Amino acid sequence: MSQNPDRDPVSQAPLSRFDDGKAADALRTIGEVTKALGVRQHVLRYWEEQFPALQPIKRAGGRRYYRPEDVALIAEIDRLVHREGYTLRGARQALEGGTVPEATGLRAAPAAEPASPVADISPERLARLRAIRDKLAAALAA
Repeated sequence: MSQNPDRDPVSQAPLSRFDDGKAADALRTIGEVTKALGVRQHVLRYWEEQFPALQPIKRAGGRRYYRPEDVALIAEIDRLVHREGYTLRGARQALEGGTVPEATGLRAAPAAEPASPVADISPERLARLRAIRDKLAAALAA
């Protein structure tokens, strides 16, 4: 990932939520981050314990300052946990193992040929599963 925040779309995406007049590479307080990303302060503090890569700068008195890469990581954790349905453990493993889907832009999953998930399923069961899938898709589309 590029170190230049002016050219890095990953770190810019969450930073575009800030409307405070600060430069893109400015440090943000926990209050500014929570307001912009919609994550509560106690949740951020807990995530700092659960995700080793999330290490904001701590100044005297324990005041936290988040760098642009911290903000991008928080936005990614939030997406994985609250939108994609990952557990914290699963999100941590995905971020550490590089298995975050390519669409996020943070990491690309290694290219590999997927194994056929239907190889060991009987044709009858496969037909039932496909019928259920079609019903679910129709219900979601309605």
